[in-house]
Amino acid sequence: MAVSLGAHVGQQNFEMDEMRALWRWLDANDFDWISAWDHIYEAPPAGGTLPHFEAVATLAAMAVETTNARLGCLVFYVGYRNPGLLAKAAITIDHLSGGRFELGLGGGWHEWEAAAYGYDFPSVGVRLDMLAEATELIASMIRPGEDTGDGPHRTSFEGNHYRMEEASCLPEPVLGSMPLWIGGVGEKKTLPLVARWADGWNAAYVSAAEFGRLNGLVDQLAEKAGRDPSDIERSVNLVFAVGVDDKEVAEIDRSLDTTWGPLVDRVRGGALQGKPETVADQVAAYVDAGADLVNIALRAPFSTEALEAYSSVVIPAVRNHFGS
Repeated sequence: MAVSLGAHVGQQNFEMDEMRALWRWLDANDFDWISAWDHIYEAPPAGGTLPHFEAVATLAAMAVETTNARLGCLVFYVGYRNPGLLAKAAITIDHLSGGRFELGLGGGWHEWEAAAYGYDFPSVGVRLDMLAEATELIASMIRPGEDTGDGPHRTSFEGNHYRMEEASCLPEPVLGSMPLWIGGVGEKKTLPLVARWADGWNAAYVSAAEFGRLNGLVDQLAEKAGRDPSDIERSVNLVFAVGVDDKEVAEIDRSLDTTWGPLVDRVRGGALQGKPETVADQVAAYVDAGADLVNIALRAPFSTEALEAYSSVVIPAVRNHFGS
């Protein structure tokens, strides 16, 4: 089976030139996917004390700095932007990238940055209702369908949170339509949305066993929605806690407690930990559990030597194992 290996690069604690150089390096060193996240403050939260770049502008720069990898933001929080405007921004980035951009949506979680910047951050139920409306609206815009000869496809929508009136979305995506991702693990609302609308599903920082369980649920929900489960790509983001020797591995393990605080037990379950020669088996466990795409989540500072070893040791080992 084919497996894709990517990097989810948080645009925090970097100089822009450093981040641009990292994107180019990833693109030239066999990474299939590069993404950014949609935050205003750093993640995990640190009170807005770390330098942090905005997502849409960052992704536009990424599009012109790279030539090979697929690009995306697996979870744009729908509460930060009008969905129609987000669709227009995504298509603009898609054209900058030559058709490599993929748009992801989610219900958000970073209430501290929302409060700091004056955004409403309603209950999780309301945010997921917003996600459902935004997903339907954006899907109409980035999947325009066949040309009927009657002019551009137009989207009309009237919901509790969003509305649109006969809006066209030109130009269309480079390839005619754009893949739509939904991120999250909520079993009552998020995964049914995945099953109905998504081309791809992303989970973050879960164990291989939990990913496999959720993956099976996505299969069941897709079949219930009348879709072929194989039409939905599956991905997972994992904390990059890899070191080149035992000393560095131990230091990185200790740093997880400092970095993540009360969230550390959750993210440890979804971390790649150890030396490069031991990590390939961890990646393989996620692929065996159904992941088509495995992303390492890079938060600066991280071990550049370990990243280089991941590229030279882990990626070839996983690809050789799965024949991709």
